[in-house]
Amino acid sequence: MKTEIFKSALSTLLMAGLLVAPTVAQESFTVKKQTINEALSLEGVVEAINQSTVSAQTSGTVVELPVDVDDAVSANQLIVRLDDTEQKARLNRAEANLESAQATLNDAQKRFKRISELYEQNVASEAEKDEAETQLETRKAGVSDAKAAVEEAQKQLSYTEVRAPYAGIVTERFVELGESVQPGQPLMSGLSLEQLRVVTELPQQYATYVRNNRDADVVTNNGRELSIASMTFYPYASEQSHTFRLRLNLHDPEGALFPGMLVKVKVAVGERNALLVPKNALLIEGEFRGVYVLGESDTPQLRQVRVGERTNGQVEILAGLAEGEQVLASAEAMLDE
Repeated sequence: MKTEIFKSALSTLLMAGLLVAPTVAQESFTVKKQTINEALSLEGVVEAINQSTVSAQTSGTVVELPVDVDDAVSANQLIVRLDDTEQKARLNRAEANLESAQATLNDAQKRFKRISELYEQNVASEAEKDEAETQLETRKAGVSDAKAAVEEAQKQLSYTEVRAPYAGIVTERFVELGESVQPGQPLMSGLSLEQLRVVTELPQQYATYVRNNRDADVVTNNGRELSIASMTFYPYASEQSHTFRLRLNLHDPEGALFPGMLVKVKVAVGERNALLVPKNALLIEGEFRGVYVLGESDTPQLRQVRVGERTNGQVEILAGLAEGEQVLASAEAMLDE
């Protein structure tokens, strides 16, 4: 087994042109120009798509706070409970009024039926029938109003249990135990980590191309590229910076990003032709970059190259290689020979 020292010495000889690699049976490819996107690197800020402040919808005293700032909550989890004594009493009164209205309606229905039968027998007058019918309609309206009052009382009672609208993290708490709150008063703020987006500013000279193509990637601090699900292009520029805001919804954050983080955004702003080689064909030794080019008699020779951007597992060659030359597909394999 060859040691790393031997590999390094062999590589040094090859770089100095003192040694030509032996002919080996390896896969090679012909270097060709390819069309690639010319990307602009921008700075972006991660935001949560779902971030909101939950407010009280009924009055009451805070009697329970099961979660606090930085706690994770699930969707529909209880986050604040208010004293419900007043709301329950209101519901009991509304239900009692509904029972009374329903009983009155039953009596009105029986009376209208009796008067109608007497009217058919020419015993009751038309005026008596009209009066009974009017009373019946009034009692029906009373039942409808009573039902609406019950529904409103039930809703007010449900408002005493404040629940999380979605799964996420509590970011702020505005109330304390024992505090009285009124409708509209903020209770807690939170955000979801499941759906994130990145906001960045685009210089105006690239606006037309980006608006038409909408091609971008988000690059994390460790160099991992995340694809975007959609791009929102704001149809106006900032009066101060003359830049256009881009909002990039991430396809799958995979827990790698959090709101407030800074990331790099690679936005395609044009196209150009470039010589590309697979990253495995590139030999990296310190500051040296090289590829094995097949020369006469298919003998591989190490040649220094100048590299540019990396994209989709390929490396751009800026100098040292010409279109049509044959290059070995694996540079590391040569050091193992």
